[in-house]
Amino acid sequence: MPSAATVLLYVAIAAYVFYRVVYKQVRGTLLDRRTLTVMPLVLVAVGGYLAAKALPGAPAAELGLLAVDLVVLAGLGVLRSTTTTLTERDGTTFQKGSAITIGLWALTIGVRVGLAALGTALGVAGPLTSASIALTLGVSIAVQNATTYRRVQRRGLPLADRRPAALSR
Repeated sequence: MPSAATVLLYVAIAAYVFYRVVYKQVRGTLLDRRTLTVMPLVLVAVGGYLAAKALPGAPAAELGLLAVDLVVLAGLGVLRSTTTTLTERDGTTFQKGSAITIGLWALTIGVRVGLAALGTALGVAGPLTSASIALTLGVSIAVQNATTYRRVQRRGLPLADRRPAALSR
């Protein structure tokens, strides 16, 4: 059973990710290299640390469940990226999500919860399953952002190193 501090950390991460990723994608946001890299790096680092702490003693079945989780959520990251429109605005790329993007975010969350529930039903979910939430979410967002970056490059859209303060709302 996760501690109260761990649960609070997960709630804080979820709220932050919801605002920074889902809400901003749906309303649209200007992209720069920082917005494409910082959040996924932080989530992967925090999630990797928490998962590494839970790794000793994790059974092979739980490791397999984590591997499936990572692969499926990475695939959903690619799909989410392809549902956003990319246009040039204010010297950088503007990204706007769609109703399909929202649906894929709901599917991403549902898959993560479903795999954890499946692991619990099969008796293979343990501390690693709950400790890897930030890791799996970070990998999914990293893959989404890497796919978006590749799309930006292929289309020849500008990508600022850093947005001016007035534009970074």
